[in-house]
Amino acid sequence: MDQETFPEELADALVGIQRLLRRRLRAGLTVPRLRGAEVELLRLVEARPGIGVSDAAKELYLAGNSVSTLVNQLVKDGYLVRETDPSDRRAARLLLTAAAEARLRDWKERRAALVGRHLARLDAADQEALRAALPALRTLAVHLHEEAEES
Repeated sequence: MDQETFPEELADALVGIQRLLRRRLRAGLTVPRLRGAEVELLRLVEARPGIGVSDAAKELYLAGNSVSTLVNQLVKDGYLVRETDPSDRRAARLLLTAAAEARLRDWKERRAALVGRHLARLDAADQEALRAALPALRTLAVHLHEEAEES
């Protein structure tokens, strides 16, 4: 692989995998699908229960009013609860509902099963190469995140 084309090839592969995962997982849904930003917000609230709207906007690199719109839709759909922050009555804290927890759990299980089926089709060397690449991919994600915070 040419060093010059490697960054583009890696980005294309990662985007392609993500797109295919989304499409395949969407196909098995029995409930209305959530948009990507809605899922990202739910996963963020799962990781950081009680996060505020402005902090969520910063973390997701979205405008505050965009996150407010997402929150309103997810509250209406029964996936988020907006509670008043006891330390600042003007601020809201976001929490998942049981329906959101179940939906995220189902999504994770279906995603793991899908990826697991296809990993099992790879030979041992390819499986090990992917396993060995995980730390580098996580570090790459951290660097991308840090650069986004600086700008």
